[in-house]
Amino acid sequence: MPAPCRLPRTLATGTRRLTLGLAAACHPAPTVAVTAVAALLAAGVGLSPGRIALFAAAVLTGQLSIGWSNDRIDSARDKATGRADKPATTGRVPVDALWPAALAALATTAVLSALLGWRAGLAALLLVAAGWAYNLGLKATQLSGLAYVIGFGALPAAPYLALPGHPWPPWWAPATGALLGLGAHFANVLPDLLDDANTGIRGLPQRLGRRRGILAMTSTLAGASLVLGFGPGDVSLALGVTATVAGLVAAGTAAVLASRNPDSSAAFRLTLAIAVLDVALFLVVTSRS
Repeated sequence: MPAPCRLPRTLATGTRRLTLGLAAACHPAPTVAVTAVAALLAAGVGLSPGRIALFAAAVLTGQLSIGWSNDRIDSARDKATGRADKPATTGRVPVDALWPAALAALATTAVLSALLGWRAGLAALLLVAAGWAYNLGLKATQLSGLAYVIGFGALPAAPYLALPGHPWPPWWAPATGALLGLGAHFANVLPDLLDDANTGIRGLPQRLGRRRGILAMTSTLAGASLVLGFGPGDVSLALGVTATVAGLVAAGTAAVLASRNPDSSAAFRLTLAIAVLDVALFLVVTSRS
């Protein structure tokens, strides 16, 4: 009598295992952080709740497609370097499941982005295109940082372009996003410099080396706070100084973490926190505009 229950139970277990594996393989920390930043940006410019949800869903599915394609493309390299933090390497998710998941997420983000309107949709998809270009080979060239500059420069533009009348964002919004993105690129790559050298990855951080990479990371993160603090013309001096000082302290802390523990991702996690902090300051700025 219990035999008929075995197949559904096995299917349920397999589905749950696959779901958990895909969740772990999507690079959950940056995926959640970028999606949260997108939602906060959309709220800051005054989109309706429905449009905020739509934009956040478009960004989320785009980030899922980038994370899954990254782990699929890098699966052989991750296995060769013994990356225990990669689900496809440890067997927590089948490698063959990553392409279908990535392509399904890519198709979904294309539809959701189109629903925002063609202007905002193109800006949202530019972030996705930059991530895929990075995964497909740009990461191994001296132009690796360009994907982050373009992608995260476009991210703040999308909510503005989704507003009625499709206003172009103020210059400091995409500039802050581009600088944060470039800083995140260095913070993300620095712990993997040795593995990348052993597998022939020669992106911009690898070419600069650890010391100059830390300097570049610190400079771009601090620059993002400077632009956000003093770029908007109608911001009070007190707010500008507060934003700048907070950014400089956080960037300096990231530099110390990267120097003291080169193999740790602590600097990258702090970079995500800096992005959230800058978005909070962005909300203050836009609320006073």
